Amino acid sequence: MIPDIDGGAVHVLGIAGTAMASLAGLLTERGYRVTGSDQNVYPPMSQVLDALGIEVRSPFSETNVPEDCALVVVGNAMSRGNVELESILERRLPCVSMPETLKAIFLRSRRPLVVAGTHGKTTTSSLAAWLLSHAGHDPGFLIGGLPHNFPSSFRVGSGDAFVVEGDEYDSAYFDKGPKFMHYLPQVAILGNVEFDHADIYRDVDDVRRVFSLFVNLIPRNGSLIVGKQSPLAMEIVKNAPCEVESFAVDERADWTAERLGSDPDAARLRVRHHGETLFEAEGPYWGRGDVHNALAACAAVSHYGLTAEDLASGLSTFKGVRRRLELRGVADGVTVIDDFAHHPTAVEQAILGARRRFSERNIWAVFEPRSFTARSRIFQNELATALSHADRAVVAEVFSSARLPADQELSEEDLVATLERAGVPARFIPTPPEIVSFIAKEARDGDVVLVMSNGGFGGIHAKLLEALERR
Repeated sequence: MIPDIDGGAVHVLGIAGTAMASLAGLLTERGYRVTGSDQNVYPPMSQVLDALGIEVRSPFSETNVPEDCALVVVGNAMSRGNVELESILERRLPCVSMPETLKAIFLRSRRPLVVAGTHGKTTTSSLAAWLLSHAGHDPGFLIGGLPHNFPSSFRVGSGDAFVVEGDEYDSAYFDKGPKFMHYLPQVAILGNVEFDHADIYRDVDDVRRVFSLFVNLIPRNGSLIVGKQSPLAMEIVKNAPCEVESFAVDERADWTAERLGSDPDAARLRVRHHGETLFEAEGPYWGRGDVHNALAACAAVSHYGLTAEDLASGLSTFKGVRRRLELRGVADGVTVIDDFAHHPTAVEQAILGARRRFSERNIWAVFEPRSFTARSRIFQNELATALSHADRAVVAEVFSSARLPADQELSEEDLVATLERAGVPARFIPTPPEIVSFIAKEARDGDVVLVMSNGGFGGIHAKLLEALERR
């Protein structure tokens, strides 16, 4: 339960993360007085928080929390031993998780549209929010990325719908359940289910269990949209308590989409419902995953009264999401693309999407093993298969913030050797400066360099473009 704040401050502990900063923005929009703290707060997040008028203190300290603090929202990266958290507990201040706060203050009075699944949540959530907004429904939303159609990743909104990205990661140190268990889904998307987050889940059965719990939250008068091309997702929804609609790309389902022509600027798709053509649209839908996300969003928002014309217009005006096949620039004839991919399936989808967008051009795949999943040996072979869709590959050093035991950690050398045996020229180049130097010498006019990491990767994109300009 959220206590009565009664004019006191809400303090966000761990505010620099995208979700936490977005929640701070929602609370500020709603009229709460918000403060925050984190160990390090850098641009662009520091600029976003400053523009919101939120006082942010860094690093963590016992003195950061206001005297009149009435509520502390604790980020899931916080753990016992943090000096500020220990002070908060000693003061016996009310502590809640981010998803619990979102549920109590923003979701309880709305009809939440919750987007869940292993891949595509950010893009699908962004699409759903844009489709509703473009049709005049003024939805609320909280998204784990930055949609180019909106100035921020959050909005309170005044409409009935509230779109939220249903993250399966844990909620807080005192609530190890997934965030999506708090989100009260009225309309839900379960796009796909695979093993991921090996630091949280033991195996695929553990993943299946939590997504089954999520499906069981949907009321009888709710709706569930499920990706038919995910066998595990289809298994999970067999006993769903609500209406279920399936969707698939280039296959039979309740909602289907066909990929038509494409070029570097846009791709075209045709959408059908129960076999009847609804519309055609074009936008940033080059890869199969992109079309999959668009189709899921269309199926979900149709439950809020959107027409085929609304859907076609919305899809055709969608501008994409930051760090999802995002064009960072062209220098000396070389195109640099940024993507958030870190799971083998997402890596493969990103490369194939880039290949469809830039047909008949040489595709470089530059990959940083940064997330726990990517750093783990568990997906060693799958990553090799995914990267083999590129013409050339560069593998960076495993991110060293928290090294795994040697027998559990991805081997960069083995990954490169596997790619070489598959006929893909590959190199292990540990650091961003070394990678920039190598590609600036080797890339040719017309090449496309696809950089994949779920972190900043040392600002490699801008540095590569600068190096290409100088050569």
